[in-house]
Formats: sequence, C-alpha cells, structure tokens
Amino acid sequence: MPCTIKEYGCAEGGAMRRVIAVLGLILAFALPALALAKPAKEKPPKPFQNVEELLKWINGYRKNPEPKRLPEAVKAMAAFGTPRDSDQSGVYVGFVAGVLGANPDMASDLITKMFPLPPEDQVLIVKAIAYSGLPRWRNTMTAFVERMPARRVLIDKYVFGNKPTLTEISVKDDASVIDLNWGYFFATGWEAPVRRIVATLELAEEKDKVDLLTTGAMAKWTLAQNAARNEDLLVMLKKISSDADPKVRKPLGEVIDAAETQELGKLRKDALASIDELKTKGPESLRNYNWWGQAGQTVFALGCVAAGVMGQVEFGIPCVVGGAASTAALKYLAPSQ
Repeated sequence: MPCTIKEYGCAEGGAMRRVIAVLGLILAFALPALALAKPAKEKPPKPFQNVEELLKWINGYRKNPEPKRLPEAVKAMAAFGTPRDSDQSGVYVGFVAGVLGANPDMASDLITKMFPLPPEDQVLIVKAIAYSGLPRWRNTMTAFVERMPARRVLIDKYVFGNKPTLTEISVKDDASVIDLNWGYFFATGWEAPVRRIVATLELAEEKDKVDLLTTGAMAKWTLAQNAARNEDLLVMLKKISSDADPKVRKPLGEVIDAAETQELGKLRKDALASIDELKTKGPESLRNYNWWGQAGQTVFALGCVAAGVMGQVEFGIPCVVGGAASTAALKYLAPSQ
C-alpha cells in the first residue's frame, strides 16, 4: 500500500537507509585495502657503469640536481680511478665541491656517506670540502679528521696553514684551476665560477711568457667550446661581457662570436699564431713552453680533445664537462716542433 503524503517519509527514509548500508559495506572492504596499499616506489637509478656515464650525469646535473647521488658518484670516481689522475681530477673535485657548497644543510650527511673510501682517494674529499665555499668548511673538515688519518697533513695545511682555497688559487700558479671552476659550474650553474674562468682570458693577450699565453688560449678555447653547446652559458657570457674588466673584453668578445658562429677552429689558429710568434723570442720562453706542455700528456686527455674538436659529443663528454682537461688543451694548442 503506497504511503500517504503524511507517510511519504517512510519510503524516502527506507531508500536512504539502503544506500547508506551499501556504502557502509563498500567502505568496510575498501578501507583495509587502502590502509595496506603502499605508494609505488620509484626505481633507484642504475649505478654508474663507466666514466662516460658518470660524466654525462655531471654534465646534465645543474638542470636536474640529484645531490643525494653524490656519495654514489664519489665512490664511482674512486672505482674508475679518476681522483688519482692529476690531469683529469680537477673537474671532479670542482664538481663535488660545488654540490656540497650548494647544499650546506646536507653537506655533512653527504660526506659521511662517501666513506669508506681508500686513503688515496680521500684527497678528493679534503679538497672538495676546502673548495666548497661552505660557511664553516673548516669545522666540517675537522669533523672528518678521524675518518681520514692518512690525509691529516693535507687537512692541517688547509685548516691551519695557508693552502689556498678555490677562490684564492692563481691560474698563473696552477692552470688546473680552470677545470676546478668548470666542475663547480656544472654542479651549480652559478655565475661566479664562470667569471673566474673569464678573468683568465687576460692571459690570452700575454706578450712575454709562453706558459701564461697558452693558459689564456686554453681558457678561451674551453669557454667557446662549452658555450657553443650550451645556450644558457652563452647568455651568461653575454651578461658578463656587459661589465667585464676592460682587459678581458676583447678575448671574451671573440669567445662569444666563435660560440655563436660555431667557428671554433679560428680560436685555435689564432692561438697557434700567437704562441709561434712568442716562441721566437728566445730559448727561455721555449723552455718554459716545453715544460708546461709536457706537464700532463695522457692518451685519455688527447682522445678527449680530439673527439671534442671533431664534434663527437658522445665521445667528447669530458671536453664538454671540464672544458677539456687543462693539460690536454695545452697539448692540443701546441705548435708543431
């Protein structure tokens, strides 16, 4: 018998109770399942299989920072022997320093996870901390003395002595500072390390010492090589040129022009001409050059430069990352004897 108007609520109420009952049953089954369900875990990145994979990761790091992978990367560097090669270690040291400097809140934890590491590879950690620019880098360094007893002498030189940090190293004393700054840039994308490399362009106008002229030419060539492959870096160089020291404006303008036109060979040709001209000034300059050019001629470094010059990016990743190893660029720029 249908409900009267007075009794209409009886049917409506019954329907509502049935709906609520059904929903209750659904929730009774669904809630435990939801409680047990776990979000899908992201697949961990594949370990670095070789130097090329490691360098490719470094090269793209500033656009996709993964600071938590730094300890894994450092252990890979040690496994591949890169920290022990003085001709190639600069970019790695600079990169590790840059990641630490850009992540001060994580720095100590990242360093802790780099251990255990063989004593010969701990030099990388010591230098990276000193070059990091962390506000209290000395305190950070001393906190790890007990983990690196074999490196105590080097640690003391940085903490208590006068061993220079990254911003204090003169390129006139150590050309590898260019690679250190490239590594820092690839870790951070910051302008400061690029400005330090640009300041080296002053030496591209050197008229007296062949070693300094070659260093300046090498800085010029590496800036152009990297800017030709990286639009962001090219834009940064143009910005720097607007307020650059007058001493570097001319060579910096040539770098920007070479990168924009992809005419990198002209830089090498001009460098060779300058070096050949200066070389004729006397045996002392020639001896200086020979000493400098022989400082680190390795097969790997030469292969890096050759691949970079030929535009084979897949083989030239080290050139892209480190702007070519300093000593390799010096060898590449060497005039024929």
